[in-house]
Amino acid sequence: MADVIGIPEAFSGRRYHAYNDWIKRTHGGRLQKVSVDAGFTCPNRDGSRGQGGCSFCNNEGFTPSYLREQRQITQQIDTGIEFMSRRYPESKSFLAYFQAYSNTYGDLEHLRNIYAEALAHPDICGLVLGTRPDCLPDEVLDFLAELARDTLVELEIGIESCSDAVLAECGRGHDFACTRDAIARAAQRGLFLTGHVLLGLPGETQESLMAGARELAGLPLDAMKFHQLQIITHTRLAVQYKRDPASVPLLDPVSYIDSVIDMLEVLPPSIKVQRLGSEVPPPLLVSPDWRMRLSLFPERLETRLAARQTWQGRLYSA
Repeated sequence: MADVIGIPEAFSGRRYHAYNDWIKRTHGGRLQKVSVDAGFTCPNRDGSRGQGGCSFCNNEGFTPSYLREQRQITQQIDTGIEFMSRRYPESKSFLAYFQAYSNTYGDLEHLRNIYAEALAHPDICGLVLGTRPDCLPDEVLDFLAELARDTLVELEIGIESCSDAVLAECGRGHDFACTRDAIARAAQRGLFLTGHVLLGLPGETQESLMAGARELAGLPLDAMKFHQLQIITHTRLAVQYKRDPASVPLLDPVSYIDSVIDMLEVLPPSIKVQRLGSEVPPPLLVSPDWRMRLSLFPERLETRLAARQTWQGRLYSA
């Protein structure tokens, strides 16, 4: 790898900038995320912007089972740390990951209390907050910036697509201008920003995907998460797919990895890649069944990057 001219040293021998490598260098070890469900909802569910959620959304598809059994945040964290400590025994520090629905959507005083309970746990050293770009008013961003002076705060913004047509097709309830504005305002406050994109949404084309990648390359993002579209039970997309499978063309593993690489090539080398795919519990998965564990994605990506003789940022132009 060292003899491949152009690959930054920050990639630590990879062909892309892995978030976990960066975390270990920056913080001296692994920081493990522990999922927390604080009972938030979403403006696309409570009637503010829509009802029923986005066409692809069923949070049970990526929510640990214990979160559906426990409501008290401290108890959830205890259970999550116990599980993660068995799976990753080298982990000594943990981040409370508010993952389900929109975790900045609520009264500011309520947010203060919820986050304070998580941060009061002796093993929690920071917060990761998953949310939507239309749930980030200035007063919330100001509060998060205040928190970030004393603790780690990562803001994970669901971008999903940069195409207004695709966002409308999946009933997202906002356009890409909203996303661009939220990212800009959050970055002005110095917050660590992760963008989440969902590859394979109905209406997304190679042209719109790459136009979106170039848009993202110009935004002040610190990290990215890539997920493949999976059709999950009890969603509008599942109903559509069962009625007309051809209306929801799904990516295969090779096409998906190539799409990720196409995006990585034009993204800045500074962006850390947090996630390369997702897994849905088999009872909830309608399609596609790739029979591939999440842990295999990095190896598949590296192999394909080498085969294409490319790397993250190879085509990036500031």
